[in-house]
Amino acid sequence: MTSLDTLSFWLAVAGTVAFAVTAVLAVADRGVDIFGVIVLGVITAVGGGTMRDLILGEPVFWSGNLLLVQIAIFASIAAFVGRSFFTQPQVFTLMLYLDAVGAALFGMQGALKTWEMGFGGLLGAVMLGVLTAIGGGLMRDVLAGRQTLLMSSEIYAIPVLIGSSALVLLLGVFPEAHTETVLACAFFTFSMRVIAIHWNLRVPSYLITKSKIDAPDHSVRWDRKD
Repeated sequence: MTSLDTLSFWLAVAGTVAFAVTAVLAVADRGVDIFGVIVLGVITAVGGGTMRDLILGEPVFWSGNLLLVQIAIFASIAAFVGRSFFTQPQVFTLMLYLDAVGAALFGMQGALKTWEMGFGGLLGAVMLGVLTAIGGGLMRDVLAGRQTLLMSSEIYAIPVLIGSSALVLLLGVFPEAHTETVLACAFFTFSMRVIAIHWNLRVPSYLITKSKIDAPDHSVRWDRKD
């Protein structure tokens, strides 16, 4: 492999490990057994790319090489066994940063693959870039009965959305500069996520709908019997 391929490979490994570990930590207090932990870890790690490839009508990316799936399994088991270690503040924060690496890298890879196939134009590339990055996490949260990423104020999908949009726009202007564009947009996406983690930034309140608890009850109660 070239130096760029080697870098991409190790970044993909780091992202896969982080996705699997954070998936286990997300359900560590819910009494999930080792089998459930492995399933959730693998789904989180490869679920987004799997959904992307199914939508594109392509062979699923891990079907020809199970290495990333195996890494996700081992990472899930390690997180299950050593969850007291991974829940330490410093280690957990490191996992969040590695998770940001995975989201940025996988999101840009998904957008690039979709753009190269000409599937759905620019919008299709952006949509599948975001899906690649957060699809596994969404599936994990649904299976675990947790609030999904899209239903929270956490700035997680927004950096991937902006980065994927920048990627496809730049590729439209510089169609031959794939490597430079992907790396630049991945770094930009990662940087936005790091800033959000470091300063605990959230989506502004004026961009969030009011919950029933917060909002005054001026609406009709649809569950009334009278």
